[in-house]
Amino acid sequence: MLYLGTDHQGFRTKERLKHWLESKQIPYKDMGSFSFHKADDYPDFASFVARAVQQSPQRHRGILLCGSGVGVSIVANKFRNIRAALCATPAIAKASRSDDNSNVLALPASFLSWPALQRIVSVWLTAPFSGFSRHKRRIAKIHRIERL
Repeated sequence: MLYLGTDHQGFRTKERLKHWLESKQIPYKDMGSFSFHKADDYPDFASFVARAVQQSPQRHRGILLCGSGVGVSIVANKFRNIRAALCATPAIAKASRSDDNSNVLALPASFLSWPALQRIVSVWLTAPFSGFSRHKRRIAKIHRIERL
């Protein structure tokens, strides 16, 4: 399952993303915000998505938005087995999947055009993990760090 979450800064973009995902027949679950509230806080929605992905981090994925993408990526990466990647280009999105097997995509809603965001999401959703031993080794090291 693909989980979506955002604060007020990414709300309109998330609503647009939902329609785009539906047009591509990509199932998703919206974890909020469910309406525009200028006083909402990104840690809440990033936590909802991270917890959902955490239930099956190899199968589930998440997309988070906030103004810069930084806040939601920081929050998501606090959760064990979550590898959130802040991506501002399709090339970074592809590398985050092929090299790091990212399972959460963090997007800077205030800094991306709609066409750029679509390309990033499309690449991230379709790019596979390479499975190269060096990347597996690095991810294993991340897992060890998470246990500290």
